[in-house]
Amino acid sequence: MIILSGNSNRELASKIADCLKLPLGKALVGTFADGEIKVEIDEKIAGKEVFIIQSTCPPVNHNLMEFLLLVDAVRRADAAKITAILPYFGYSRQDKIAAGVSPVSARLVADLIATAGVNRVITLDIHSDQSIGFFNMPIINLTARPAFIKHLKQAGGNFIIVSPDAGGVKRARAYANELKTELAVISKKRDAANQISSMQIIGEVRGKNVLIIDDLIDTGRTLAEAAKALKDNGANTISVCATHAVLSGEAVKLIEKSELSEVIVSDSIPLNADAKNSSKFKIVSVAEILASSLE
Repeated sequence: MIILSGNSNRELASKIADCLKLPLGKALVGTFADGEIKVEIDEKIAGKEVFIIQSTCPPVNHNLMEFLLLVDAVRRADAAKITAILPYFGYSRQDKIAAGVSPVSARLVADLIATAGVNRVITLDIHSDQSIGFFNMPIINLTARPAFIKHLKQAGGNFIIVSPDAGGVKRARAYANELKTELAVISKKRDAANQISSMQIIGEVRGKNVLIIDDLIDTGRTLAEAAKALKDNGANTISVCATHAVLSGEAVKLIEKSELSEVIVSDSIPLNADAKNSSKFKIVSVAEILASSLE
């Protein structure tokens, strides 16, 4: 077994390797002078099972291309089996033709991964379950929930679980069941991506500590608006637990100014500099969860 990593999240890759008591394989992933990605692997690959760890997080296209070139190099070196570990699968949001002429990006990227030579995919809290069906190979969609539940139980405190939208009710209910607490839902009317025109709270949050459960935080705008709506409905403290800290643009600044008191995220994506300097962010590692799927 050989574990390789691109540059998107080498810290997590090292943690996974440590959990398995294996060294991280020697792979130089850099660029030529013109920015073209260059890959050199200093390992004997032939006949071995190879695991390639890479989150396709920002810069998404660069990290995706690093991953595909790593896979191609390993395939050409005659690896016995190639498993892609994608803690964050960054092209799962366009999973259908919504209106007019648009791509099904999740399907295209799944096809690219298959064409590159991957035999199996392991991912974590994929944004759209529909995307799983686009892979013509075995795919395991793990969840960060065990790591978050452990953290929440250790932290203690009484709170109500809130789903930020109807699509996240199943995920939020799983947390509520394990923590033996109540569940509320935010009903949103959306004009466009990341633009909410109205919100309605379904459930009683007045006087209660609230924990929003989500799979990712992108611009932070809808999350900040959700926190405001909860506060306006009498919630006490408002926290959020989200697997993927994408944090695009001014997300951290919006969160800093928002009603949110705490943001708990996994290390599926490295925190950006602003988030690292924010006292609101706490990291829970998913290394053990991902490592256990490789044993």
